[in-house]
Amino acid sequence: QVELVESGGGLVQPGGSLKLSCAASTSIFNFYSMDWYRQPPGKQREFVARVGATPEGGFTNYSDSVKGRFTIYRDVTKNTAYLQMNSLNSEDTAVYFCYARDMFSVAEYWGKGTQVTVSS
Repeated sequence: QVELVESGGGLVQPGGSLKLSCAASTSIFNFYSMDWYRQPPGKQREFVARVGATPEGGFTNYSDSVKGRFTIYRDVTKNTAYLQMNSLNSEDTAVYFCYARDMFSVAEYWGKGTQVTVSS
């Protein structure tokens, strides 16, 4: 059973930074990509960022709302994806979830989420 475990959430002031981690229980080369989604209070879950998990390279994609402020990257030696979040504002307050899509099947995996609260 593949597990994704997020960490790094917390309370931060507007303008501050946080780095989220998503540790996989298997080699990330088993995934097509590793993504971050978030669910703000009272809203639907939304896509944040994606990094490719194939050996050929880690392509990246971002939602327009975080482009230029967030950076997603991977460490294949640790089977971990990271989300560096800078210039945080109140609209970034949400539960952040890690997601991975299996390379060889239709299986999808979600972490349990980590809370990020941006408030003064």
